[in-house]
Amino acid sequence: MPESAVHRTDAVIIGAGPVGLFTVFQLGMSRIRSHVVDVLDAPGGQLTALYPEKPIYDIPAYPKVLAGDLVDHLMTQAAPFDPTFHLGQRVEGLERTADDTAWRLTTSAGVVLEAPAVIIAAGGGAFGPNRPPLPGIEAYEGSSVFYMVAKRAAFRDRRVVIAGGGDSAVDWAISLAEVAADVKVVHRRAKFRAAPDSVAQLHAMADSGRIELVVPYQLHGLEGEGGELSAVIVADLDGATRRLEADRLLPFFGLATNLGPLAEWNLTLDHQRIVVDPATCQTTLPGVFAVGDVASYPGKLKLILTGFAEASMAAHAAYAVVHPGQALHFEHSTTTGVPALA
Repeated sequence: MPESAVHRTDAVIIGAGPVGLFTVFQLGMSRIRSHVVDVLDAPGGQLTALYPEKPIYDIPAYPKVLAGDLVDHLMTQAAPFDPTFHLGQRVEGLERTADDTAWRLTTSAGVVLEAPAVIIAAGGGAFGPNRPPLPGIEAYEGSSVFYMVAKRAAFRDRRVVIAGGGDSAVDWAISLAEVAADVKVVHRRAKFRAAPDSVAQLHAMADSGRIELVVPYQLHGLEGEGGELSAVIVADLDGATRRLEADRLLPFFGLATNLGPLAEWNLTLDHQRIVVDPATCQTTLPGVFAVGDVASYPGKLKLILTGFAEASMAAHAAYAVVHPGQALHFEHSTTTGVPALA
């Protein structure tokens, strides 16, 4: 690998989800340059890939913000620090440099980065939907069967069947009922596992006829041709089947996540999460930090706003790694403004 092909920087952030993007800003406020690597082709993580039009209600100062808009705001906030993005590739290797002054990372695209600090903001790792075991479902995926809602308008005047009992199923049933011709929710239990307020709203809409709850039933089969769905077949606990006319199916059975190569880096893991010091978010590897959903410590709350706080702690702790022997003189942004990186 020629020397010119090695990118040297202060910190490498693994993951361009909301917490990774805010980490760019927090590092920049401490005058730490960063490169960001993400396996997806666009920043935003799950917010961009799975639910860009889904509202989020627990971001401070935003009573309600669409996931995609939050990503846009975070990108704007990070922009003054001119981060370099390496998208559509994943970090595959992590090792110390020959002089033991930095970490050397290699990506699936052959990019090599060296930095004294590494901050892992990988969420749950690489993710994909849990596909229901329906014969021939692959023929409908991307045309009639979807595992996310990228644009709500694409479901306007459609007959939609939503399968699942968690937050995604309930929230999208409520949202799509405003635009779809018909919404049916299939769940194997009468009780839903979503937020209580959302479940109450779902039942209220079912009582008014805006949504039909098909419970307790499970997906059993699909009807259609040429990738176009015409009906979803469901079965109750006794095996009796029912035909639901539909041209769109949204199975929401959660995500299958995988840390991938990160699991081989001699990090201490706890159920596919990386154990960190809650005061600094540093892992068991010196100079390597973990923030957001991928980080684990007692009392951890898996919330975006928790990840934002962890990004701040990791950025401050990383200063001593990037600038050893130099004291970090903490000041509020109202005093410093947004500093320029020399």
